[in-house]
Amino acid sequence: MDFIGKSQGKKRSIVFFLVPNFTLLPFSAAIETLRIANRMLGYSAYTWRLCSADGEKVQSSSGIWLEADSSLADERRYLSGENRPNMVLVCSGVYVEEFQNKSVNAWLRETYNRGIAVGSLCTGAHVLAQAGLLNGKRCAIHWENLPGFAEAFPQAEVYADLYEVDSNLYTCAGGTASLDMMLNLIGQDFGDNLVNKVCEQQLTDRVRNPHDRQRLPLRARLGVQNAKVLSIIEVMENNLSEPLSLVEIADDAGLSRRQIERLFRQEMGRSPARYYLEIRLDRARHLLVQSSMPVVEVAVACGFVSASHFSKCYREVYNRSPQQERAERKLSVTNARAGIAA
Repeated sequence: MDFIGKSQGKKRSIVFFLVPNFTLLPFSAAIETLRIANRMLGYSAYTWRLCSADGEKVQSSSGIWLEADSSLADERRYLSGENRPNMVLVCSGVYVEEFQNKSVNAWLRETYNRGIAVGSLCTGAHVLAQAGLLNGKRCAIHWENLPGFAEAFPQAEVYADLYEVDSNLYTCAGGTASLDMMLNLIGQDFGDNLVNKVCEQQLTDRVRNPHDRQRLPLRARLGVQNAKVLSIIEVMENNLSEPLSLVEIADDAGLSRRQIERLFRQEMGRSPARYYLEIRLDRARHLLVQSSMPVVEVAVACGFVSASHFSKCYREVYNRSPQQERAERKLSVTNARAGIAA
């Protein structure tokens, strides 16, 4: 086939390291993309195996269990033998902040230092950052986890991109973004012709740019068509830690305060001040469940002048205090662990 060309015979071995509660969608999207590439090539250019810390099966966030082919101890031995991989991808999902394993961190560092590509799917960038691999590196993580990640690992250059490739480090935001990252890998190995063939098999109409947005555009996400309202919301989202006054927002938009009030009542069904408060509290909620930041620091990071004012506003919107939110999160993690142990 013409898309094989001089790359005929090229092979790449990949280890998928499964973290408890990993998300199936990005994992299966990556595997299926590689499988289809093999089918189009007519040989197994891409091989893979599944690894867990102890070599035992791992439960995904959907409750489906997958058997592991190797353990961490196996993989450390393989680094010096014929089973040495070309790439390691960490697959994780919900509760990734609770996963802490010094042996995994050491293995990832050793793997990377030996010139082997290391990457992550979905929230796996959190594990790579714990291992110290993302300091000063561009990386991507799921938008929902980005606030907590940015606070926990300020040395990493995290972006709300579909995926990032920086110095043999591959990170993607999860979901179908893993498909895009695998297509990028296939393109590096075999060229665009094979990428197009794989896309046709997957019924994918285009290869997305790594810097395409993760979330729907505001217009589609909010169902709002008014350009002025959308531009104001964008300004609000970009100024959460130090909120702007309505006067400043009005000046920036070239409207009067009264006009903005009327537009938000019409388009959003609430005042601009109320909407601004809600998106700040939404960011606070992500920080509460994704990080161990003290409540007062979460309050400051989201533009509240005091912890008491933050707690009052939080309770009004979510019907529970920030402390209760965090306690419910801990209970969910405990229940998830109990399910894995069972």
